Amino acid sequence: MTSVLVIGYDPQAIPGVDGEALRAALDAELARFGEHGIDAAMTLVVFDESAEPALIASLTRHPWDVVVVGGGIRKAEPLLPLFERIVNLIHRHAPQAAVAFNTSGGDSVEAAQRWL
Repeated sequence: MTSVLVIGYDPQAIPGVDGEALRAALDAELARFGEHGIDAAMTLVVFDESAEPALIASLTRHPWDVVVVGGGIRKAEPLLPLFERIVNLIHRHAPQAAVAFNTSGGDSVEAAQRWL
């Protein structure tokens, strides 16, 4: 079975956002992978010292076919250092994985499918 890791920014850490509603939407998208016969997991991070160990643990837990990096990390200019760190951690700890980018939390399946 193919496997996908989705990396996103923890919606509970975004000021002014309904974190619970956004998390529910992310969980629904994760469930949609199963409907397509894809084994998927999600790692949500915040921009602090906990991000790197959490990412390394997720990236090395399984030989992922694709790693999808969420738009919430890529599109926010203050998160550019985190985005760079994520890309380099993928390169180092999951070199076999293709890297894909979604446009929102609702099209991660399609982003991954471009590389499967």
